Amino acid sequence: MDVTKKGEASFSAEALRDKYRLEREKRLRPDGSAQYADFSGVYADFDRDPHVEPGFTRPAVSETVEVVIVGGGFGGMLAATRLRQAGFESLRIVEKGGDFGGTWYWNRYPGAACDVESYIYMPLLEETGYIPTEKYAKATEIFAHCQRIGRQFDLYRAALFQTSVAGMDWDDDARRWIVTTDRGDRLAARFVIIAGGVLHKAKLPGIPGIETFQGHSFHTSRWDYDYTGGGPGGGLDRLADKRVGIIGTGATAVQAIPHLGAAAAQLYVFQRTPSSIGVRNNQATDDAWVKTLRPGWQRERIVNFSAIVSGRPQEVDLVRDGWTYIFEGDASSGATTPEEAAQLRMLTDFRKMEEIRARVDTLVKDPATAEALKPYYYQLCKRPCFHDEYLDTFNRPNVQLVDTEGKGVERITPTGVVVKGKEYAVDCLIYASGFEVSSEYTRRLGFDIRGRGGESLRDSWAEGASTLHGMHSRGYPNLLMFSTTQSGWAINFVHILDEQAKHAAYILDQCKRRGVEAIEPTEQAQQDWWEVIFGTLAKGVGFGGPECTPGYYNNEGASFGPREIRSAGYAAGTLGFLQILHDWRERGDLAGLELTRGAAAPNS
Repeated sequence: MDVTKKGEASFSAEALRDKYRLEREKRLRPDGSAQYADFSGVYADFDRDPHVEPGFTRPAVSETVEVVIVGGGFGGMLAATRLRQAGFESLRIVEKGGDFGGTWYWNRYPGAACDVESYIYMPLLEETGYIPTEKYAKATEIFAHCQRIGRQFDLYRAALFQTSVAGMDWDDDARRWIVTTDRGDRLAARFVIIAGGVLHKAKLPGIPGIETFQGHSFHTSRWDYDYTGGGPGGGLDRLADKRVGIIGTGATAVQAIPHLGAAAAQLYVFQRTPSSIGVRNNQATDDAWVKTLRPGWQRERIVNFSAIVSGRPQEVDLVRDGWTYIFEGDASSGATTPEEAAQLRMLTDFRKMEEIRARVDTLVKDPATAEALKPYYYQLCKRPCFHDEYLDTFNRPNVQLVDTEGKGVERITPTGVVVKGKEYAVDCLIYASGFEVSSEYTRRLGFDIRGRGGESLRDSWAEGASTLHGMHSRGYPNLLMFSTTQSGWAINFVHILDEQAKHAAYILDQCKRRGVEAIEPTEQAQQDWWEVIFGTLAKGVGFGGPECTPGYYNNEGASFGPREIRSAGYAAGTLGFLQILHDWRERGDLAGLELTRGAAAPNS
């Protein structure tokens, strides 16, 4: 089928399907996500925090609190903020980093910025009275906003920074969680909220010989400005005489590569799969627009965006950017059968990706380089990127794309990187290899959780998760989890985190009002929730799964076993998931939770 839309060249849907299939097959590996290594053993130094002075110590804390929150990123901060607003004062936040921020504490690489509009991504703007300075805020501004939230909602006095949870055990007699840390702390908490972050555990490519490299190397989430010079805004002056290699071309690399290309004597970009690069068109915040804003503006804008990218057309697109454009012009709502709807969505996606590939030809001068930079997959198979300098960087004479044609780097030597038998000598090697997403939950957390009877959550979920709303799991009373496991997903993930924080605050507030000492889901509630999740998966929402090129969205193309399937999230859109939580709260009966009551609550 040849398809032509007004003013555009035609394309063959059949030819593109075949091309996508061939490109996917090039990249399939039997080891899937196991191809990556974590920051342990010989790589332990990669996990060093470059933002704090070494040798930090403090006295161990031993105390009883109402709530322990694990994680000081947006999830943990929002949980603490919503609990503060609900009247909870007895909180303790445990955070590995030296300050609040989570992702925005660790990711300070040059060019780091939000890829979702700042006005909907940065939370609590109305509550803090802050307006971002530009449509897509840089990392430094987002980190400063995290600190602003910490100050305004009095979170710093609750925080234990540079501290990692070592263990978490439920004491059934005391009806308390006993949380221990690597600083010797012992915290007894009525409730625990785990907001450890979706992108929390950095990973390295398991390339043969990686441990033999004798030059300088680091992961992008631990950027070494002592070596590169400059800062998050660029100006990497110490690379002027250096040969630099960067492995990875995902969202992080797309932002960092223009700065590396502007600074290094020679930059080699090692690519396995090209990213989709749309127009960013960042711009300063318009003061005149700010003066038009009325109370409730941020929530209205957030919901409008989430509706559009959930496939719910709106009369007005308030954000109007590359993300919402992906969903513009989808004619599938007029289809009479699911098969026709899928066909129409596919044709729309082909057309949008043809535009992305045409943009590469427009901006990249060398035809061979341009061809290698073209993504041949459905747009949402990998997280789309938007940037206005990335593609032009490959026109620099000191920048070379080393395309591995889907196979990845062959090996690393003491002096360089080998691709297709050729060694590229480098002084510095930078890993833009991202974070674990599909690995086992407690592995990503870095500790196990032992519930009633000492049962390990790792063992309990060995064949897959069992939860209610992705937040509660039977056998683990008073434990609330913010994650993507059997939970919601969003392009603007902070929207999900804030709604989870409100949901958790409601539940804890109801427990206080009703004199409830312990909650946990029933077996039936967990089964009912799994059937809801499975129902959304069965409808085949979106282009994910086996047709997609390998990446972290689909377990690197490896087949999904029972565990992975049981850990899947709600697949019928952000707003659909949030409506379920809203309706559950509106009923007011805490349906699906077993309640263990203590002394009568005041005014109960």
